Amino acid sequence: MRLLPIHMCREGMKLAKKIYSEEGLVLLAEQVELTSKLIARLSECGVSFVYIQDPRTADLVVPDLISEETRQHALQEIRTNFRGMMDKPNRKSGATYPYIAKPFREVMNMVIDDLTSQKDAMLMLMNMGIVDDYLFQHSLNVCVYSTLLGIASGYTREQLMTLGLGAMLHDIGKTQISSSLLKKTGSLTRDEYEEMKRHAERGFYLLKDEPNIPLLAAHCAYQHHERLDGSGYPRGIKGDEIHEYAKWIGLVDSYDAMTSTRIYRNPMLPHQAVEALYTGTGTLYEQRMLQTFRDKVAIYPLGVTVKLQTGESGVVVDIKASCPHRPVVRVLQDVAGMDLKKPYEVDLSTQLTMMISSVNEDPRLAEVSGA
Repeated sequence: MRLLPIHMCREGMKLAKKIYSEEGLVLLAEQVELTSKLIARLSECGVSFVYIQDPRTADLVVPDLISEETRQHALQEIRTNFRGMMDKPNRKSGATYPYIAKPFREVMNMVIDDLTSQKDAMLMLMNMGIVDDYLFQHSLNVCVYSTLLGIASGYTREQLMTLGLGAMLHDIGKTQISSSLLKKTGSLTRDEYEEMKRHAERGFYLLKDEPNIPLLAAHCAYQHHERLDGSGYPRGIKGDEIHEYAKWIGLVDSYDAMTSTRIYRNPMLPHQAVEALYTGTGTLYEQRMLQTFRDKVAIYPLGVTVKLQTGESGVVVDIKASCPHRPVVRVLQDVAGMDLKKPYEVDLSTQLTMMISSVNEDPRLAEVSGA
């Protein structure tokens, strides 16, 4: 299989991985043949990348971080409970029936079980579906990514539960902000921006008295936009005043926002987002956290098309946990862009003089041999 930007897809290509609906249900299954109308529709619905079949990479299997069952259950609970709060604007602090702790704890147990069952699991792109409401998928993504980083940091299951709940609910305050403001495509006015920033404080007050939701999870919602140098909001706290969990969530929140399709811009690829995050080393994010993050993220996702500095092009077919930024590339085209009769693989973790020069930049790479 190959990972292609939707704008590089062509009629006749066949899907190699499922496309999910907003509810986490399977919208398009493997083997579905793409048409021009289907490609256009997927693009309109916010699908930026798809996995397509290619006989030259037929042996490539891209694992999912969480199971289809977990994805569906999580998105259903996030959607149902968040929309219930959207229907009750200006909700006061303290619980109102139904309590949200039970369903979200069930989701977290499923997420933790899925992630801990995988050895050397890498942080992979999860945005392979229709995005009608960014808030729901984003909440799940940040939860899964943060939990994976918590596992890498040696957290106990109870610590993972608190971190994961804080991550899943970090943006719950946005349920108290008007949908028109959340989905505005143009620049926000000063007043609108100030209103948007209030979601952090509102999230804290929604969660702080909720039965069986740890108070620390409420503080994650409160602090996830705070930054090391005090430039964040809502309180401008800095350094050790910000809880470690909130620092993780703030980092992952930024990463997922960069790599997701938004109504006002196209997504970045992981290597671009990681590079952008590193510009905030020591000012916005802790260096040790960025290093752990970089060591766990698939900077060049499996299946992505890359060009080497030699001029040859190919597909990332393996990622070594010990060196994720130096993947194994199956070279498919020579420097002239001609398909090789005998593709070969280059392990960049051992071939240190070879570098990736670009990703998904040559439209000729959208042509899939034998499809």
